[in-house]
Amino acid sequence: ANNAFLGQIVPRVRLAHASSWNSNIWHFAAVFGPALGGIIYGFAGVVAAYGTVFVFYLTGILLARQTRSINRPVITGTNRDMFRRINEGIKYVFENQILLGAFSLDMFAVLFGGAVALLPAFASDILKIGPQGLGVLRSCPAIGSIVMSIVLTFYPPVNRSGKLLLFSVAGFGLCIIGFALSKNLYLSMLLLVISGLFDNVSVVIRGTILQVFTPNEMRGRVAAVNSIFVGSSNELGAFESGLTAHLMGLVTSVLFGGGMTLIVTLLASRYAPKLRKLDLKKELAG
Repeated sequence: ANNAFLGQIVPRVRLAHASSWNSNIWHFAAVFGPALGGIIYGFAGVVAAYGTVFVFYLTGILLARQTRSINRPVITGTNRDMFRRINEGIKYVFENQILLGAFSLDMFAVLFGGAVALLPAFASDILKIGPQGLGVLRSCPAIGSIVMSIVLTFYPPVNRSGKLLLFSVAGFGLCIIGFALSKNLYLSMLLLVISGLFDNVSVVIRGTILQVFTPNEMRGRVAAVNSIFVGSSNELGAFESGLTAHLMGLVTSVLFGGGMTLIVTLLASRYAPKLRKLDLKKELAG
């Protein structure tokens, strides 16, 4: 619903900026929200902590009710079979080379590049750092994402977007490979920060693609398909990382994941030429 909402309140030419702001705010909340919750819980107790959550939700609902659509929403018949409508959304994605290519890139990058799931093992066995060091490692991708989201707010990735998306996913894979080979804490931190930079570029481009190439009446269902791609790959990626680490060894499993990410990028470039040639600046202007 949130993705469908965004397309109704933002002019088409500003969708890339909106996706950047959306990503920026999400990462800011993901980093500082738990910290704020912990502080309130620690100093004021559980009632105050959950009360603050309630106030934030209520504020969000009140603000959303004041928002007015600039694009008239398309109302489709709600008397149609629910599963038929869901099937229409899935079919639309699989028949659109740009949407399918962008969603698949993200899914397989997360599936195979899930080094974050193995950070505790790297912290204890490879880098020989304690829980404080592990906490720093976990924060590094988010730091990179926040920095890049601020940059993209002012310089949205609309020129040669397809090639930039492929480059970003490939760069993410290379960072994962470098992290697997690193035995230095500071180098590992740097590579994780850079992986966050690359990841946020792909997030913003993919979010803009979803808005631009999906009709209003299909946007919620297409966003749901994307959520399945991303959500399932996060969980399956953690499972894949643990399984391959057990079968191949810790470092080899992460090298395998980074290598597979590069292979998936090459396959997407080869078999999704429309995605490779995509220029969002032209699409947004149209």
